[in-house]
Amino acid sequence: MKEKRKNMKTPKEWLEKHSKGEGVNLKKLKTKIHAKKFETKEKEVKFATEIAAKAEILLTEQKGYLENDPGETTTQFTQKDIANNVDITAATKSFDLKLEFGPYRYEIQYLNKYKSENYKFSRAKYTKNGRHLVIGGKKGHVAAFDWLTKKLHCEINVMESVHDISFLHIETMFAVAQKSWVYIYDNQGIELHCIKRLNKVTRLEFLPYHFLLASCSDEGYLSWLDVSIGQLVSQFNTNLGRLSILTQNPWNACLCLGHAKGVVSMWSPNSRDPLAKMLCHKAPISAIHVDPSGMYMATAATNRELKIWDIRKLEGPVQDYKLINAATNLAFSQRRMLATGSGNIVEIYRDCCNQAAKRPYLLHKFNNPIGNFNFCPYEDVLGVATARGFTSLLVPGSGEPNFDSYEANPFQSKKQRQESEVKALLEKIQPELITLDPSKILEVDVPTLRDKIEAKKKLLYVKPPKINYEPRNKAKGKGGSAKIARNKKILNEKARKEFIKATKDILPEVKKTKNMKKPFNVLDRFLPKKKQQ
Repeated sequence: MKEKRKNMKTPKEWLEKHSKGEGVNLKKLKTKIHAKKFETKEKEVKFATEIAAKAEILLTEQKGYLENDPGETTTQFTQKDIANNVDITAATKSFDLKLEFGPYRYEIQYLNKYKSENYKFSRAKYTKNGRHLVIGGKKGHVAAFDWLTKKLHCEINVMESVHDISFLHIETMFAVAQKSWVYIYDNQGIELHCIKRLNKVTRLEFLPYHFLLASCSDEGYLSWLDVSIGQLVSQFNTNLGRLSILTQNPWNACLCLGHAKGVVSMWSPNSRDPLAKMLCHKAPISAIHVDPSGMYMATAATNRELKIWDIRKLEGPVQDYKLINAATNLAFSQRRMLATGSGNIVEIYRDCCNQAAKRPYLLHKFNNPIGNFNFCPYEDVLGVATARGFTSLLVPGSGEPNFDSYEANPFQSKKQRQESEVKALLEKIQPELITLDPSKILEVDVPTLRDKIEAKKKLLYVKPPKINYEPRNKAKGKGGSAKIARNKKILNEKARKEFIKATKDILPEVKKTKNMKKPFNVLDRFLPKKKQQ
């Protein structure tokens, strides 16, 4: 087997894809023992990268895109054309649900120079593995189901307005931001918890690796709730007014908020002040979303601008677009396709981050206003929540074709789900590690370390100052100063007792002299009465 592996040639592209960086320079190591240890480690790393690269042969699924003939554009293809030209399993992923308790949307903003009207509604979300879907309506309709098999888990009416909805770490629990508080339900529609400390919540985001349910409220509060222990990790007022635009950065788990002054702020539960602020637009921000890899961030404003930023640099925009209408919703796919929604039109752009996209990749028009949409993980599907229901659109090339079963398995059984939940709890990341650059945790703080070394060197050449003090008279012997204090106490007690004994004989005589009467004198009768007494 080893000879066969040596004879197999792996392409350089696959090796670069799975490489783990540059190795250790063995020449700089001083001792031979450490050199041997690192040499064996480097061999193991190279062997692991070769095996991972050779495993690419087993990944049979490949990404695909729509190709147009000369003189045509991909925007001419409708959903019917796509569904008729794909296999049966892919065609079943395109469907339309007509529901009565709408509108099923997130937030539609009709903004211009003269008027501003905000409509608050709910949204639809997929699970991490992309198998299950939960939707919520304005009038309180909440439903969770397996959208591939169309099997309904639960369908309830909470009898009050629903502002947002989100799955937790598994598909058997989901959180609903209702009129006053946040409620948690199971997949049978039974209410598990009512979190009254999260009131008037407008947006919900779940951080799967930290088990944190993040929320922003109508009163300007940011909250992080640890789902595993049921306690609030952090909650504070941002002092930025009403918060209605929220998304998370999957790379560092920071929350990104959009504000009316065109500023995007990034928050962590460890700081009451924002970790960073970016002036993205000169107009109020209407939508914001971060790429699943955490590299790019898309922002849209009411002045019809769409900008894409390299969120790692916090510098100028990578791409700048001018749309026909202001985008009220944005969503990135796993293959970095960007969907924009304005009014009742959805436009999907391909390769818009690295190079300027001249025209949309796909375009779809609805009869009702769009509320919210999300790309389904590991599927070429875009789920759109509208005013009259839910629609699943086919978008070829949007999802990752091959999935890692240890990370997210769409075909997992009940036992596998339980094991993955236990493993995720054991590997849970603490909220103290949420920072802008999580790679800095593994680095050595070189400036502070250098300052410490220089401070130690200075102490070697500094003479200690003279201190004037009176030396204490230490007692010799086993007892020390404690024994002297005890002896002093004993002597004082003895002196007090001797004084009391000596005064016992004198006290009675003194009392007698005080109580003795004066001798009688005959001439006293001629004195005044006061003196006689």
